[in-house]
Amino acid sequence: MIQMNNSIKLPQKLMLLGSGELGKEFVISAQRLGNYVIAVDRYANAPAMQVADCFEVISMLNADDLEAIVTKHQPDFIIPEIEAIRTEKLLEFEQRGITVIPTAAATNYTMNRDRIRELAHQELGVRTAKYGYATTLEELIAVSEKIGFTNVVKPVMSSSGKGQSVVLDKSKVEQAWNYAIANSRGDSQKVIVEEFINFEIEITLLTIKQWNAPTIFCTPIGHRQERGDYQESWQPAEISANMILQAQEIARKVTNALGGAGIFGVEFFITKDEVIFSELSPRPHDTGMVTLISQNLNEFELHLRAVLGLPIPNIEQLGPSASAVILASEKLDAITFTGVADALSEKDVDIRLFGKPDAHPYRRMGVALAKGANVQEAREKAVKAANKICLIPDKYFT
Repeated sequence: MIQMNNSIKLPQKLMLLGSGELGKEFVISAQRLGNYVIAVDRYANAPAMQVADCFEVISMLNADDLEAIVTKHQPDFIIPEIEAIRTEKLLEFEQRGITVIPTAAATNYTMNRDRIRELAHQELGVRTAKYGYATTLEELIAVSEKIGFTNVVKPVMSSSGKGQSVVLDKSKVEQAWNYAIANSRGDSQKVIVEEFINFEIEITLLTIKQWNAPTIFCTPIGHRQERGDYQESWQPAEISANMILQAQEIARKVTNALGGAGIFGVEFFITKDEVIFSELSPRPHDTGMVTLISQNLNEFELHLRAVLGLPIPNIEQLGPSASAVILASEKLDAITFTGVADALSEKDVDIRLFGKPDAHPYRRMGVALAKGANVQEAREKAVKAANKICLIPDKYFT
């Protein structure tokens, strides 16, 4: 694997594995510095494909398909953006001299919740929620009773919190199992059961690991979830300076163990007395979309700079800011948005529409961004703007 330094030359050829909305913003950042990007996903016209130099539609769980496109394009970097990838193949690419972000081994670790949880808890001694695993409904019932109710059930491999349930009692376990398996990514039939943490706030600490410079951090981001998926995020999160330092130390410890370079979205539960490690993503985080309005360098620009070994002199937080998701409420094969002008009529509000080719209930189709005099005002403005935007069938395609 190539170790980046100040002699880096541009452009570089980047292959993005996963081409959703986070990938789209990364491609935009990469192309602003003249790089060449190949966007890859399992369906055509994915958001990042719309702004990339070229694209490929394959199953990233198919090793032969991965081999074919890497041989065809010969990228300098392979940058995974989703979980459903045949990660063993990345180890082969890395051995050939292609840089995998953050590393092939780290990608293999973090694509599954079980491995990253075990690394944090068993190997590094980091405080996590109590947890256990199940591969059948019968195992899930037994593990749930051992962990106790209320608990949380999730697929070990999923995207953006899909498949997560809060289970109040034994009667809800089968429903949680079915939901987790239906939303599992890849070929995994394994779920994780966690104790329910009565937290005061859930945060994401965007952690930037650099090739040849110290690990640095963004101001913590607070977020709210429903159905295991983020609905709002805001920056700064209101937690004590001491807890921020604790979170930074844990994030540094876990990312050092993983190695490589790039941005990591490290999630924590913050209780009255504790900072508890939750999850980690080795790439830009959905809750970090607030940085599109809240920072001088957004999370996608930071990821790119870290990947390419470019300097990051400072990260400036620009004041209370928030994001709120724009969700679909029904299945649509072609989409028109209304209410955008109304949403943009208020000061310090911006909108990102992702360009997804179709919709289904609860699919994230865009995000509203806002600044305010304080976090509460920013959150209210973002939610208000998001609620003004409606999805209707596109009359030209239906």
